Amino acid sequence: MAGSGGKGARAPAVSAVPVSEAEVGDSMGQDEMKRLKSMHLAPYIQLATALIGKRRRSGGNMFRHQIDTMGILMDYGYIDSVLLKASVIHDLVEDVPDLDRERILEIDEESADVYRLVLEVTRRPVETKQVFLERIQRFGSREAKILKCADRISNVISLGYVTDVVFIRRYTDETAAYVFPIAKAVDRRMYDELVDLVATRREYLAHCFEI
Repeated sequence: MAGSGGKGARAPAVSAVPVSEAEVGDSMGQDEMKRLKSMHLAPYIQLATALIGKRRRSGGNMFRHQIDTMGILMDYGYIDSVLLKASVIHDLVEDVPDLDRERILEIDEESADVYRLVLEVTRRPVETKQVFLERIQRFGSREAKILKCADRISNVISLGYVTDVVFIRRYTDETAAYVFPIAKAVDRRMYDELVDLVATRREYLAHCFEI
């Protein structure tokens, strides 16, 4: 499991054929493996390496975060090609402003759908963080909401390596106010994990002020 929250039965992929009962469990089934094997992921991962130089507040870089987000989706049983491809490059448009977007659109027959999903979860220059998250909550597709939840799970886990108490408080409050409702609407297991993660970060804040 990517974080501290528990999981129930796996959810079917967003738009893929549901796995059979024999394949439901903690490990990937044969049908899921075959779907994953047939995906054209390598060119998207190659594009994502442009994020290697983008450092994160918690350490590491943004490329690792893309791969982590994809892993969280797979951990929850989402083996959908458009969703996984988008997860691998979900920060690319925002963090590499001079990116030639044709490099995404020319990859394969799903590129246009991948690009649309990436744009859904990309914060626009005119949007505050609150407006951005409210847009996803009110108008985002199911895929966009699931991707944002996986992204936020990764980010809150990384928050465990941050010591800036003001940032931790702001980020946990933001998560509770705007991401909890998104997660609760699309995947209760993701919601439960986010609730647990936020609770541990707030417990850290409480200990800081006890010292």
